[in-house]
Amino acid sequence: MRTSRRMQRRKRRRILKWFILICIMLPVMVIGGMYAASYIAGPPPIGSVEKTVYYSKDDERIDKTSGNSQNYVPLSEITPSLVNATIAIEDRNFYNHHGFDFKRIGGSILADIRTLSLKEGASTLTQQYARNLYLSHEKTWTRKAKEAYYTTRLEMYYSKQEILEGYLNRVYYGHGAYGVEAASRYYFNKHASDLTIAESAMLAGIPKGPTYYSPFNDKERATARQQLILKVMQKEQYITSAEYEQAVSEQLVYNEPGERSKDEVGPYFQDMVDREAAKLLDKDIESLRSGGYKIYTTLDVSMQEKLDEQIEKDMKPETKMEVGAIAMDPHTGELRAIAGGRDYEKSTYNRAVSAVRMPGSTFKPLLYYAALEKGYTASTPLMSSPTSFELEDGKVYEPNNYNGYYANKPITMAQALALSDNIYAVKTNMFLKPETLVRTARIFGIKSKLAPVPSLALGSYEVSVKEMVSAYSMIANGGQKVDLHTVRKIEDASGDTLYENDTKTGQQVLDRSKAFILTHLMTGIFDEKLNGYMQVTGASISKQLTREYAGKTGSTDSDSWMIGYSPELAVGVWTGYDDNKKIENADEMGYAKNIWAGFMEQAHDPERKLPFLVPAGVVPVKVDPETGLRATPYCNNSRVMYFEKKSAPKETCTIHMHGEDLAKDWFESEDKPPIDPNLEKKKQKEEKKRRKEMVDKWKAIIE
Repeated sequence: MRTSRRMQRRKRRRILKWFILICIMLPVMVIGGMYAASYIAGPPPIGSVEKTVYYSKDDERIDKTSGNSQNYVPLSEITPSLVNATIAIEDRNFYNHHGFDFKRIGGSILADIRTLSLKEGASTLTQQYARNLYLSHEKTWTRKAKEAYYTTRLEMYYSKQEILEGYLNRVYYGHGAYGVEAASRYYFNKHASDLTIAESAMLAGIPKGPTYYSPFNDKERATARQQLILKVMQKEQYITSAEYEQAVSEQLVYNEPGERSKDEVGPYFQDMVDREAAKLLDKDIESLRSGGYKIYTTLDVSMQEKLDEQIEKDMKPETKMEVGAIAMDPHTGELRAIAGGRDYEKSTYNRAVSAVRMPGSTFKPLLYYAALEKGYTASTPLMSSPTSFELEDGKVYEPNNYNGYYANKPITMAQALALSDNIYAVKTNMFLKPETLVRTARIFGIKSKLAPVPSLALGSYEVSVKEMVSAYSMIANGGQKVDLHTVRKIEDASGDTLYENDTKTGQQVLDRSKAFILTHLMTGIFDEKLNGYMQVTGASISKQLTREYAGKTGSTDSDSWMIGYSPELAVGVWTGYDDNKKIENADEMGYAKNIWAGFMEQAHDPERKLPFLVPAGVVPVKVDPETGLRATPYCNNSRVMYFEKKSAPKETCTIHMHGEDLAKDWFESEDKPPIDPNLEKKKQKEEKKRRKEMVDKWKAIIE
C-alpha cells in the first residue's frame, strides 16, 4: 500500500511538472511565434488618416466639419506639454515597454475574469495606434490577438518618437477633429505648438471618450478629467508645483461657437448617418469615420438649410423651448432634413428620434383610419357634448374639449377631425374598442409602448417624432410601409460598393381607398368651411399655404405638434420643454404650426403643385358640412368630400331649403303666378330677382 501511494505521489508530481512546463513554454512559444511572424512580415505601413466622405442626395460632398481635414504635424511642432500630458494619462511607461505593459495587463485580466467580460483595458499608446491604423474597436479575443501582432510589428520597426508622432496625428478628439493640430484649432483656435499646459491637459483627456469628455458637451466632466491629468503630470514630474498651481487656476478660453468650425449642414442628420452606416457595416462609429468610406446619403442640403432657418426665425431667442422636426419622402422613406434640437453645439441629443412625447391629437388620424375600416365615413354623425364614460373597472372617464367648447349636437367625422373634437374621438375609440387602436398603431409602425385605454384616442402615450412622421407617410403614399433611412450607398476607399439601398415600392399594408379618404379628411383642418362651434385647428396658418396639404395639429400641456404632408413631402414638428414644463405663452403654443407652414412653403417648388391622386372606386360628393348629407344650393356652404362608391350619402340636405316648395312650383308650373302689381317698382324688381335665383338653383339641382 505504501508503495502504491508513493507511485501515485510521483505520478502527480510528474503531471504537475509537465503542467508547469507547458504553462511556461506555451506563452514563450506563442510570443516567440508572434515575434518571428512580425519579423518576417516586416514593417507595417503607417499612412495618414483616410477620412470618410459624406455626400448629399445630389452627390455633392458634405463634410462633418472642417476639423475633419487632418493637419499632420511633426512631433517637433507639438508642444511638449501635450506630449507629456498624453503619456501621463494614457501610458506612463511608454518609453520603458516594448508595446505591452504587462503589469497593467495582469490587472486587466483579473478584472475581466471577475466580470466575465472584456471591459477592462490596459492598452498602451502603441496598441491604441495599432488599433486605429489597422483594426476595428470591438472588444473580442480575435481583435485583441491581431492588435498584439500589429503592436509587436510597430515596436519592432519604428522608434518611440515615430509611434508617438503617428498616434498624436491619428487619434480622434471629437467633433470631427482628427489629430492634435485639428483639435487645437477646433477647441482653442491655435496651433498645437502654442498650447498652454492647462489646454494640453484638457485635450489629452478627450480621446478616452471624445463625446463624454468634450468640454463642449460636458464642461464640468471635462474639467474634472483635466484636473486629474494635471495632478498626474505633477506626480510624474512633468511639471513643477508652480506650473501645476498656475495650470489649475487658468481659465481656459475656448473658440466661440460662431468661430469654431461648425458642421456645414445637418449635424443631427450626419449623426444618424454614422449610426446607420456603422450598423450596416458592423463597425463602430469612430472606425467608420476614419475608414476612408464614401457614404451617399439622402440629405437635401437646401431643405435642411431652410428647416434650420425657419426654426431660428419662428422660435424667439429667449425661449427655453426645444424642437424636434423631420422631413422625409413619403414614398421612399428617405430622410431629407432633420432638427434634433435648436443648437447642436449646446446639445447633441436628437429630440426627433430619441425623445418620446405625448402626441396629443396628432394620434387621431390613426384612430379614424380604423374607423373607416369599420364602416365610418366622412358623414358619420356623433353627438359632441360633455360625456362621461363608465369603464369596465367601474371608474368614470370624462374627457374635455379644448377650452370646454362643444357643439351640443351631432357633428360629422369630417368636422370632428377638422375641429379636433375629443368627445367624438373617445366615443369612436370606445365603439371600436381601444385594442383596435393599438393594433392599428402597430400596423402604422408605432413601436413605443401603448395601452388599450380610452384616452389613447387623444394621444396619451409617448411616441417619437420619427414614428409619427413615418406613420403619416404611409397615409400620404396610399398605404405602403416605408422605413425611414439616411444612407443610399456606401463605397470603400477603392470605390467598391459595400451597400446599396434598393428602394422599391413598400408592402401595401393599408387600404388605398381609405388612405386617400383619410388624406382628404385631413385637408379639412385648413378649410374654414368646416368651422363649427370653433374654428378649424389649422385656421391660423391656412392663409400662408399656397397648395393643398393634409395634416393634423396636436397639443398637451407640455407639447405642441404639427404633422402634415403634400404628395411629395411628409413633415412633423414637435416643440416643448425638455423638462416637460407646461407651455403657457400663446406665442410658444404656435411655434410648431408656424415652423411647419413656413418650411412647407419653402421646401416645395412653387411652379409644381401635385394633387393627391384619387384611387379608383372613390367618388367626390358635394356635402353640407353641418349635416353630412348631399348639399343643395340652399345650404350655407358646401365642401366636396370623398367616399367609397358604396358608402356615398344618398340623402339630400333639407334643413336649409327655405322656400323649396315655392321654387319648385315656380319652375314646374305652366302659368307663372304674377307679381303683385300694387308693389313698388323697387320691390317688384327684387321679387323678380329672388324668383330667378330660385329657378336657377333648382335647375342646378335637377342637372
